[in-house]
Amino acid sequence: MNPSLIDTPALSRRGLLQFSVGASVFLVTVGLGASLSGCRPSHSASGLVALRDDDLAFLRAVIPVMLDGSVVAEKRPGAAEATLQSLDTTLAHLSPSMLKLTHQLFDVLTLSITRGPLTGIWSSWENASAHDIRKFLVRWENSSLDLLRQGHSSLLQMVMMAWYSRAEAWTHCGYPGPPAV
Repeated sequence: MNPSLIDTPALSRRGLLQFSVGASVFLVTVGLGASLSGCRPSHSASGLVALRDDDLAFLRAVIPVMLDGSVVAEKRPGAAEATLQSLDTTLAHLSPSMLKLTHQLFDVLTLSITRGPLTGIWSSWENASAHDIRKFLVRWENSSLDLLRQGHSSLLQMVMMAWYSRAEAWTHCGYPGPPAV
């Protein structure tokens, strides 16, 4: 005798968590596979050394949200572009293997098949609200998956290092600048 749908137990909490972890691993694998197989352009955006066009769309959406609190609102667009330039310069000096890992992180965040399920941003990054981007950052920061927490940490460190390497960022935090030699 075959059990009917009514007789089968509902999906348990453990089963749901296992499914979620499996689905996340699958989506990350798809994103990494796509980047490794050449589905993503490997050439840099015009005027830049390391960042690609798709990376720019993502970073131009995320950087202003990450700089919130560090830069007054009216100066944030200029600060975001300056941070983008600093980030490109920093990435250009990474080893090829580290740059490849960084591009893989950006690929997972920009490919539509992985962006929606992993970030909660289902439309393009250009259409994402600051509130949605904050939710994505908090989601990754507090994720039960170590890979997402590492991705958040890497992204945060890259952006903050790019911003605070700039002289215009120093006054906000009270740093007088390097000593004159």
